[in-house]
Amino acid sequence: MSGSTLVVLSFVTPKLGKADRVAILWFMLTGSIHLFFEGYFVVNHTRMAPAQDFFGQLWKEYSLSDSRYLTSDPFVLCMETITAILWGPLSFIVVYFIAREHPLRHPLQLIVSIGQIYGDVLYYATSMFDHYYNGLSYCRPEAYYFWCYYFFMNLIWIVIPSYYVVKSMGVMSHAIKYVNEASDKRKIK
Repeated sequence: MSGSTLVVLSFVTPKLGKADRVAILWFMLTGSIHLFFEGYFVVNHTRMAPAQDFFGQLWKEYSLSDSRYLTSDPFVLCMETITAILWGPLSFIVVYFIAREHPLRHPLQLIVSIGQIYGDVLYYATSMFDHYYNGLSYCRPEAYYFWCYYFFMNLIWIVIPSYYVVKSMGVMSHAIKYVNEASDKRKIK
C-alpha cells in the first residue's frame, strides 16, 4: 500500500515535501486499518470466535492480548464502531486535504488525531480499571501478548497522533498569530 501510495503521489502532487508524504502514508495506513480491519470487527463481532477468514484469524490472534474482542464487550464494540465510522473515513479526507493543501487539513488532522488518542486512552483505562479494581485480566499471561500486542500496537496510536496534534496546533497557532498581527496593522493605519 505504501509503495503504491508513493507512486501515485509522485504523479498527482509532485511538489509535496517529505513530511507531507509521510503524513499521507500514515493517514492512508490508519484510515485503512480503521475502516477495513476494525470495521470488519464491528460488522462481524458476533461471529468472531468461529471465524476462519483472514481478518477473523487476525482478530482471534489479537484477542490473545485482549479477550474482550471475543465477547462483544460493549466498550470495545462502541469504541471500534466510532473508530471505523469516523476516524477511518476522516483519515482518507485528511489524505485528500494534505494532497490538495486544503486549508481545513490541520483542523481535521487535529480532530482525527485527538480522537485516536482519546479512544486509545479509554481503551487502556477500561482494561486497567478492570485489572486493578475488579481483578479481571483480559490478556494471556505470556509477556509477549501484553507488551507486543496490547501495549505496543496500541501505543503507536498515541505516539504518532500526538506528533500530528502538536504539528497542527503549531500551524494553526502560527496562522492565527499572523491574522491577528495583520488585523492589528490595519487598525493602526
